[in-house]
Amino acid sequence: MNYNSPIEAALKVKRWPKDTIAAGRRHTVALKSDGTATAVGDNKYGQCDVSGWCDIVAVAAGNVHMATNTGNAHTIGLKSDGTVAAVGWNMHGQCNVNDWRAIVAVAAGWRRTVGLTSDGTVVAAGRNNEGQCDVSGWRDIVAIAAGDWHTVGLKSDGTVTIAGNNRYGQCNVSGWRDIVAVAAGYLHTVGLKSDGTVAAVGWNKYDQCEVSGWRDLVAIVAGSSHTIGLKSDGTVEAVGWNKHGQCNVSGWCDIVAVTAGCAHTLGLKADGTVIAVGDNEYGQCDVSDWRGIQLPGN
Repeated sequence: MNYNSPIEAALKVKRWPKDTIAAGRRHTVALKSDGTATAVGDNKYGQCDVSGWCDIVAVAAGNVHMATNTGNAHTIGLKSDGTVAAVGWNMHGQCNVNDWRAIVAVAAGWRRTVGLTSDGTVVAAGRNNEGQCDVSGWRDIVAIAAGDWHTVGLKSDGTVTIAGNNRYGQCNVSGWRDIVAVAAGYLHTVGLKSDGTVAAVGWNKYDQCEVSGWRDLVAIVAGSSHTIGLKSDGTVEAVGWNKHGQCNVSGWCDIVAVTAGCAHTLGLKADGTVIAVGDNEYGQCDVSDWRGIQLPGN
């Protein structure tokens, strides 16, 4: 198939990305190859109660910054029929997604859930104190990401739109072009360009935005204060806050997908197993026995 430009080709490949592993503040969730889900970690609010889920095609996990010493979190599952399942903390209505339809991708931020529909529009439920749910006017969106207080949308033309808090410049993406994937952390935003380089804006206290030297990237994720990049050779880059060893990924290989929680990082290997580093206080990194995790794009 012929495309008019590299950006168009990249967006076609990455259109409606569906995450098969996801990490929250204190828990981790994964999609199995049979369409069921598994989860480990803190379950105070039932955020790991996914054993009854079936026909799932993607998962998302609500996060919260480490400074917020609470276990509130939720987990989202996108079903093959375009509906959405949700479990966990629901104080702000972030799990009120039962009436959503024609959803093709999901994202979970702090106290909210975001869904991308098949017509390129976006829906959101949950806390909106910072305007992070003001996405009803978005059009031509092909991917979404949710930080703590801001929501990111990637448009079909490779530009990026953002709603929410901009205190640290995390929404200053108006000049970005040729973007094929986006990620959102606590107070920073990351964009993957069609040439495999990476852009980042926002809070940079822990150097989580120091990605200008990265090359040959094929995927990006953002933890609360760290940034992870997957390279085309299956190795992984990491910058940012490393108090819990969440950036200790230099020895990883054969990785096909990555995800980052508040202070832990996970990699999905080509054989369907998962590796993890970082904070494991609640068992959120206890994934060594996981098998048959769905590979991206399958």
